[in-house]
Amino acid sequence: MKQAAYTFCNGIIAGVSLGLLLKLAQQATGYKVYTLLLNIDYIPGLGSYQLSEFGEFVLHLTVAVLLAFIVMGVANRHRMTAGALIVLCIGLNTAIAICYYPLTNLSESTPPLTSFPAFFIWVGAHILYGLLLGFLLVKNLR
Repeated sequence: MKQAAYTFCNGIIAGVSLGLLLKLAQQATGYKVYTLLLNIDYIPGLGSYQLSEFGEFVLHLTVAVLLAFIVMGVANRHRMTAGALIVLCIGLNTAIAICYYPLTNLSESTPPLTSFPAFFIWVGAHILYGLLLGFLLVKNLR
């Protein structure tokens, strides 16, 4: 039970950190990377809802917490070392960021697919997110 609580909290901390980083990056550069993080326009069933920024952020945090639990499950099942856990988090989040970015084509409110600065901000922020999540989750290894 204690590990589940730590995993939940670490998912929230890392998710909030990613959100804040992308919000600051969007404010500083004008590239809609925070908008992309919160965008649900293209998700069947959810896209028709008009959620507030807070509601969209809660969905983002839900994904961040689920990802933390998935990573911890894999790490515990495979008895990963701290270093392997951190590499898993960085690699998984980099892959997710790269795969997710093309979804910008499915929405008019996010950066265009050809916006290389937005792409690098997006991927860089997710690498940092993976690094932070990995360091936070290391304390939970069994």
